[in-house]
Amino acid sequence: MPSIQHSRPPSSSTPIRQRSNPLRLAFRILSQKPFSTTSYLFRDHHFDTLKLVQRLQDEGFSEEQSKAMMLVLSDVIEESIQNLTRTMVLREDADRSTYTQKVDFTKLRSELLALDTSDTSVTLASHERLSNDIAKLSSRLRDEVGRAQSSVRLDLNLEKGRIREEAKGQELKIKETETRIEQEVAGLRERVAGVKFSTLQWLVGVCTGAAAIVLGAWRLLM
Repeated sequence: MPSIQHSRPPSSSTPIRQRSNPLRLAFRILSQKPFSTTSYLFRDHHFDTLKLVQRLQDEGFSEEQSKAMMLVLSDVIEESIQNLTRTMVLREDADRSTYTQKVDFTKLRSELLALDTSDTSVTLASHERLSNDIAKLSSRLRDEVGRAQSSVRLDLNLEKGRIREEAKGQELKIKETETRIEQEVAGLRERVAGVKFSTLQWLVGVCTGAAAIVLGAWRLLM
């Protein structure tokens, strides 16, 4: 462990340096010198603490002030490094996480492909089943329509036959009615003719009687 060299007090002939801001000076020294693993007071430090103390003493600070500033800076840097290491990930962990993600992605892709293939097979099977069902329904519908048309045609033919028979019956009835009417008319004509003949006979008798009466009265008067 490197020892801390004590600086000699400045003599009266040595000019006293003007003290600058200690924190600014410490950060400037740290920025000029890379970090090292030199330990101070049995602690692990990330920079050369002895050189920092000596530089501060050269700038006009006392030994106690230099040590205190060195300890404060060491604590700040240690805490900053700990905060950084807590948020950092090891390369092995990153590779392991990447490999796990790749494996999970491959597994997910395989599952998606399997599901896609299964869904495609199920869809094709369902489509084929629906096509067969539609073909069966179409055939059944055509049969039903054919039977319905045949039944309707048969009913129409039967109705036409019934209508023809009823028309023939009505025609026969009409003819019978016409024949009866003609017979009634003929009978009425005969009766009218008989009534006319009887009326003519009666008129002839009346006229003859009237003429005989007139002649008899004329002879009596003559």
